[in-house]
Amino acid sequence: MKFTKMQGIGNDYVYVNCFEETIADPSAVAKFVSDRHFGIGSDGLILVKPSDVADCEMDMYNLDGSQGAMCGNGIRCVAKFAYDHGIVHKKNITVNTKSGIKYLDLDIKDGKVSSVKVNMGSPILTAKMIPVVSDKEQVINQPLDVNGTIWNITAVSMGNPHAVTYMEDVNSLDIEKVGPMFENHINFPDRINTEFVKVIDRRTLQMRVWERGSGETLACGTGACAVAVASTLNGLVDEDVPITVKLLGGDLQILWNRQENLVYMTGPATTVFEGEIDLSSI
Repeated sequence: MKFTKMQGIGNDYVYVNCFEETIADPSAVAKFVSDRHFGIGSDGLILVKPSDVADCEMDMYNLDGSQGAMCGNGIRCVAKFAYDHGIVHKKNITVNTKSGIKYLDLDIKDGKVSSVKVNMGSPILTAKMIPVVSDKEQVINQPLDVNGTIWNITAVSMGNPHAVTYMEDVNSLDIEKVGPMFENHINFPDRINTEFVKVIDRRTLQMRVWERGSGETLACGTGACAVAVASTLNGLVDEDVPITVKLLGGDLQILWNRQENLVYMTGPATTVFEGEIDLSSI
């Protein structure tokens, strides 16, 4: 199997051109290639496939083999992959995902994509649609008992479910202990991605993320979008201006246009290396 390893501010995936390759068991391949000791090493696998409704389709799998609906950092790299490999030849493209068609604007430098602006669509705030178990229609700054500790959370879906909570210090958080408790909490029937956030100022946020199926990652694009939305709903940031979200792997610019009710994410996309791997041992 030929592949390209790519990363968006440290959120790395193995990308496969399924215009040319056929992957029989993507869940097994995802687990195999994601292993950082015996595989290629990544947060998962993303297949770039033909689409009848868009310029291409993104099919993503987490490192545990579970299928994901959407990945903000991943889709920026899909756009770069598609342009740099000649699948598309324009600066404004569409990518079909399990959470719908996304619209992307490409910034080209020296014939290659350097950064991508993604229309991430509208945030979902209705509890049962995220889904999160609650007696309220929306979960905004609501208490949640996580193994005996009360955390206030705001729940947002950006095509995948997120719980956002705020802290004075995210650097000292024992995320390896707390993250799985959130992910597998009974109130999240489809599991949850959890963002732990510090407000630096009204236009700057710092976050760490525990992703369902992957653990802590250096970045999460949909998570950064959910954090910007949640922080606006909680009155912690200025409205209708780009918010800088600082992640372990780098910064993303997030704008929630309240009039359009659309979230826009801008950030880099980088090719790490290309190669070929034998899948016969799977």
